Amino acid sequence: MSATHVPHRRLVGIAGLVLGAVAGVTAVLDAGGAAADRSSVVDAAPVLEVTHLPPLLTARGERVDLRYDVYCAPADDDQDDCEPSGTVFLRAGQAGTFDALPLRVDPSAAVGRYVATVPSDISSSPSGFSYYAVFLGSSGSEEIRLPAGGGDAPQRSLPLGRVTEVTLGSHVFGLTRAPDAVVARASWGDHAGEVGLEQGRAPAAIGATSFDVDSHGTVAVLDEAHKRILRWRRGDDISSQLPLEINGTLADLAVGDDGRFYVLDSATASRPARLHAFGPDGSSLGSVASAERAAQVRIGPDGPVVLQQPSGQWMEAMDRGAFLAPAAQRASGRPGRPLPSGGQLVLLRRGEEIRAGLVSGDRVTRSWRITSPTPLAEIQLAERLGAGLVLVARVYSSDRDEFVVLVLGPTGLTRSFSVPSSDWAETAPLSRFRLVGSSLYQLTSTPLGIAVDRFDLEVKP
Repeated sequence: MSATHVPHRRLVGIAGLVLGAVAGVTAVLDAGGAAADRSSVVDAAPVLEVTHLPPLLTARGERVDLRYDVYCAPADDDQDDCEPSGTVFLRAGQAGTFDALPLRVDPSAAVGRYVATVPSDISSSPSGFSYYAVFLGSSGSEEIRLPAGGGDAPQRSLPLGRVTEVTLGSHVFGLTRAPDAVVARASWGDHAGEVGLEQGRAPAAIGATSFDVDSHGTVAVLDEAHKRILRWRRGDDISSQLPLEINGTLADLAVGDDGRFYVLDSATASRPARLHAFGPDGSSLGSVASAERAAQVRIGPDGPVVLQQPSGQWMEAMDRGAFLAPAAQRASGRPGRPLPSGGQLVLLRRGEEIRAGLVSGDRVTRSWRITSPTPLAEIQLAERLGAGLVLVARVYSSDRDEFVVLVLGPTGLTRSFSVPSSDWAETAPLSRFRLVGSSLYQLTSTPLGIAVDRFDLEVKP
């Protein structure tokens, strides 16, 4: 497969990528809060799956509709016996009591879509609004809350406020920037210093599923197939190896300032996702089950935070070194990613538009609204840099895709460039880029192996 030209079926999937708050991803929820193993269902009780794209950031005067796509699958595949009902509980602002608003079925939708329009006096509140939804199966015995924390950790929507508009021109494919340096490189294989490949469900193989770079410039690539991390210290041509007690599944990686490693194993039909903590020497510090089907792990102000699906919220996984049980994780859910420096970053991708907001408390302190005539897929990275933001998003056409790097300042776009997608092997979601200081790192792969490229942004952090 070419690193630039990709099959159309894959681009269709790319276009639908929305990952929680970051990419606007639609989350799937079932009665158990984890992936449903329908082959093991014995009773005829239906399984509900709900998808929802929350309006995390709203523009002045726009109508706000809440849409939930509901799929009901009884074990005997007789969907006529399944007629779920749904209610949204919402309030103006971020505190106080919730009011019930019934969801109605949209007869024009091809699937079971439930909708409700947020009253204008609530959607226009200067402090935004918060809400959660409850769905009941036809028997009344099956109840699903989205987000899982309900009223203790509702979904939150905030007004963009004084927004900086950024309009991108039509993307010209092929005009990509070369990296300033290649800081790590490894071939596919099973020997020392090589990265293993596994066959996934998709046509693409899985390998080197995530990476991270610490403040000293040390690159760590997760070689999940061999249950180890490959490390390149600044200036190294050959990696060192650090064995880890992990399950060898598709996983994400984050490295803390203290040198600890956090590996988020993906969920399976029989096992929830788990977050593993390791010391700088690779020694196990324990693990904890994630509250839901976790997708990403990043470092927050008090330890690792995990993006959970289907709630689409960032939840704390540890607090000052102590693991948090799933119930405590759900109660900590927020739509914005907690930043190590304080505050939160909230992102929404909708159509050919990206909205980004830096949040302090319950207020957006700075925001950007990015529009493009070229279709946008997932947001791979968004990180604060000085008074602005660095954002990386995938752009695509019918047969090509690239990543566009945007450096945003308080008054608009300060610089931009494109890099090849170079994603031959499958990785964990949104794990291909990292920002350290003013350097952007990209994990790339080809049929020959992997590399980590560095791009110097020449912006003061």
